[in-house]
Amino acid sequence: MQETAETTTLLWPLAVYGAIVLSLVLLILGLSYVLGQRGNARATGEPYEGGIVSAGGARIRFSSQFYMVAMLFVIFDVETIFIFAWAIAFPELGWYGYFGVLVFIVMLVVVLVYEWRNGALDFGPDGKKILAAYKRLLLQKPNLN
Repeated sequence: MQETAETTTLLWPLAVYGAIVLSLVLLILGLSYVLGQRGNARATGEPYEGGIVSAGGARIRFSSQFYMVAMLFVIFDVETIFIFAWAIAFPELGWYGYFGVLVFIVMLVVVLVYEWRNGALDFGPDGKKILAAYKRLLLQKPNLN
């Protein structure tokens, strides 16, 4: 491939940017090595968990609710990428692309309603149960007036 003046003028800013980034990374790493503290305290080799001393093993079971939330996040995160891509290509796609993304969004709403009805979005206790327990508590409490 023959190199022209146009391709060289387009590549030199990229090379300068890469050199600046690389030199900044090396500078920051060097400064942290020189200025950083070197301590060998009792908990230095322990994994850091927000200041909490870890207890037990790492092989614990998570509830299925955790996996449902993770799957919903992945589904709706990927959906966002497709809608952004559609929005960028909107002028070229025309009405065909509009109806395609409309069907896509309707399918996502159907999935969201399905997950909602199956309880995938219920994270806490049911509100009706809380109100019923509160009413029972009020009825049991003697009136001090």
